[in-house]
Amino acid sequence: MPNPVAYLMLMLWPIACAFLFTRLPLQRAIIWGILGGYLILPPVAEFDLPLVPSMNKDSIASVATFLACLFVARKRIPLLPDSWPVRVLLFSFVLCAVPTVLTNREPLIFEMALQAEPIRFFTNYVPGMGLRDILSIILSQLIILLPFFLGRAHLADEAGLRNLVLAMAAAGLAYSLPSIFEIIFAPVLNIYVYGFFQHDFNQMIREGGFRPIVFLPHGLWLAFFMTTAVLSATALIRHSHGKNRERWTAALVYLLLVLNACKSLAALGYGLALSPVLLFLRHNTVLRIALGIAALAIAYPALRNIGAIPLDAILERAAAISTERAQSLEFRFTNEEQLLERAHLKPWFGWGGWNRNLVLDGQTGQIVSIPDGAWIIAFGTFGWVGYIAKMGLLAAPIIMMARQSRKANSAEISDFAAPLVLILAATMTDMLLNDTLTPFTWLCAGAVLGYVEQLRRPLKRPLPSPRENATVFGGHMPADEARPVL
Repeated sequence: MPNPVAYLMLMLWPIACAFLFTRLPLQRAIIWGILGGYLILPPVAEFDLPLVPSMNKDSIASVATFLACLFVARKRIPLLPDSWPVRVLLFSFVLCAVPTVLTNREPLIFEMALQAEPIRFFTNYVPGMGLRDILSIILSQLIILLPFFLGRAHLADEAGLRNLVLAMAAAGLAYSLPSIFEIIFAPVLNIYVYGFFQHDFNQMIREGGFRPIVFLPHGLWLAFFMTTAVLSATALIRHSHGKNRERWTAALVYLLLVLNACKSLAALGYGLALSPVLLFLRHNTVLRIALGIAALAIAYPALRNIGAIPLDAILERAAAISTERAQSLEFRFTNEEQLLERAHLKPWFGWGGWNRNLVLDGQTGQIVSIPDGAWIIAFGTFGWVGYIAKMGLLAAPIIMMARQSRKANSAEISDFAAPLVLILAATMTDMLLNDTLTPFTWLCAGAVLGYVEQLRRPLKRPLPSPRENATVFGGHMPADEARPVL
């Protein structure tokens, strides 16, 4: 169980965010409000309040940073994207809660016989979803999107994109220190600080050593974060000169060693495969590669359904590298098959919450499947509508940036747009295996989307002024109103 320090940290983070906005420039305050919460706050611990979503490290960091931007920095945060397709995806992501709840009102009932004289029956059930769940899910979906809105509003320029890349590289270097401690000794920092271990300790043991986890949900999350740090350092090498280039080169070598020590084959593969892409290829080529990766990630469920993914060949290749990794991958594929079979029973709007999307024992109602990939969780929970909305919002900046690069002069596009787009594409790929979608990913997606929108606007003018766009959740505000607006 989390100790009082864990809950105290969650309660103090809004104050920390307010302090960041008084001490740092706006863009850096937004970045570190989101990224700092992800890296520092305790996992698993949450405040379970009635009628509202549970508030954990991700939601608290997102809400606190959003409110600090509004009321401490007093900056506007427009909500609606310029592109109509993106607006449709955004509304679908938020409002898919309505049909999902309405098609899942019935409870799931399981009866189990107790072998005794006389035979008695016990009834277990998973409750149906009620109308109040609509409000809770809509609020949860909006909280998820808060970093997306922040990135689009205030990080959508050359400086914002560079600050995002720089923050990932710097945070990776800083986080490598506790990671090395756990690699050498044991993944115990969360126990020492917050009083509990956040996952299965046995999963942190690999190849006779330890995977680091620090304050993240799993060692795989930390390994993938190190991948983003590696790619960010690579981008900084390409666009630095003199001593700075030498420093970032040394940082890249160091981060690659740390990434290798994290003992995650997939994360290491992303880093080794994509670093040369960023270092040597032209931006337009990088964007096309990212577009191909994102397209494959989006199409993965459909390809699985028609049997176009060569699962046996993938397992054979994994077994040639490591029997342990092949067994882990086979376990994931087996669970995916079971979860897909259940998801197909309600393909359009999914099964909703309360673990209804999982495979449950027919007698006891106990969970017998483990969802790993973010895609299968989204697909099983909200069906095709929710899945396409979620993956579409992440892919939209990649698609729009790739299209814009064909129209614009390459000199007009930020040097840091392609690295962020490639990191987004890599994240979507990793979501096929793990639920590694974080608020910082949404922040990057919003920043790239806003940057493309600015490139498309005449004369690259900034986001609309209060007089041009004063919409507040469907209402209108006078142009001379001084208060901050959403």
